[in-house]
Amino acid sequence: MRHLFALSFALLPALALAQAPAPVPVPAPVDATDPVMAETLPSEVPLAEIRRYVSVYNAVKDAYVEPVDDQQLMKSALRGLLSDLDPHSAYLDKDEAEALLDDTRGEYVGIGVETERRPDETLLVVSPIDGTPAHRAGLRAGDVIVAINGEPLSGNASPHHDLRGDAGEPVTITITRTGEIEPREMTIVREAIRVTSVTSRLLEPGYAYLRISTFQTDTGPQMRRQLRKLAEEAQDPMRGLVLDLRSNPGGLLSAAVEAADTLLDDGLIVRTQGRLQYSNASFHAKPGDLLEGAPVIVLVDTGTASAAEVLAGALRDHGRASVMGSRTYGKGSVQTVVPLDNGDSIKLTTARYYTPSGSSIQARGIRPDIVLRGEAARGLREQDLAGHLAGEGEAKAKAGELIEGDSAISRALEALKAGTATARARRRF
Repeated sequence: MRHLFALSFALLPALALAQAPAPVPVPAPVDATDPVMAETLPSEVPLAEIRRYVSVYNAVKDAYVEPVDDQQLMKSALRGLLSDLDPHSAYLDKDEAEALLDDTRGEYVGIGVETERRPDETLLVVSPIDGTPAHRAGLRAGDVIVAINGEPLSGNASPHHDLRGDAGEPVTITITRTGEIEPREMTIVREAIRVTSVTSRLLEPGYAYLRISTFQTDTGPQMRRQLRKLAEEAQDPMRGLVLDLRSNPGGLLSAAVEAADTLLDDGLIVRTQGRLQYSNASFHAKPGDLLEGAPVIVLVDTGTASAAEVLAGALRDHGRASVMGSRTYGKGSVQTVVPLDNGDSIKLTTARYYTPSGSSIQARGIRPDIVLRGEAARGLREQDLAGHLAGEGEAKAKAGELIEGDSAISRALEALKAGTATARARRRF
């Protein structure tokens, strides 16, 4: 049995993703009921290009300095076919595909880091996940992993698999960091990662703080439970919420939609648009704002990506929240993962997503209403990735900024108390 997953995250081939509703089972690889296969069966085979491919294939097979078996050579060709499209399309072997599903559940064994494979085959750290070994070891967004256990990543088809392993086993990574001349090594002990994506606390009577570190299958229910708990602890009606999405690399799109739905009474949350019929979808809020209109400030930075940008964009477009921090990552494309009959999968960019106002944030990001200054993080934006999809009205900007620490939370609380949050009139889409 095969399954189709529509994703909005895909900042790394083996960690975090974002999917539209639940997985939809589909039959065999060429069955017309498969929404991908049904709309992509070739109408005309480019025979000249196929002959050219076969010529190159045979030349490599016959003349490469070392023997190459057919399976390895074909898999390399498939990887190249996908990776050359954009930074988020990829061929996933069975282990990578299984790891992808593990991440949506928030349970796996590893170091707890979201990464993006770069054209030079190194791994860009998008974000260490809160409370994981990578976070405790001091790994930071913007770091670049250049070697694992002393082995350079060049030619390593599955570096994410090497970061996984058995609980209690150490893995040594070599990283480069902006502002440091020499690479540094970190030895991190793998452990069972059980990500609690939502945490919260009362800042003071009537004012609450809620942090979403990543979007996974249970994020929506967790958020609802946490908001109800905060309301009980506050005793009085809630007067404001600081929603922290800093360095949230994304995750399941369906979870971001659920999160937005908890704070909206109605209206469009996000729309996806692609070339195929199944890629075009709109997601709307249902009645029921758990905060009953209490003002919200959303904290973001350059590590805020994909599904997290969907949530921030939806709340701001509806005038439900003000956005504070620095410009976000700008990951505005949707990936679809289609498992293959051999256990491998392909991850293909199939659509862009749009906020309720009709804006695409692809390669542009969300610009905050209230700007906070942070630490420059070069290379940590969608538009910095080689071969990225062009954004509408994309313009080169300064380096992204990471905003860390509790001072941003204090600034957001001050804005809530001063009444400067959600100052714009509510709009409906």
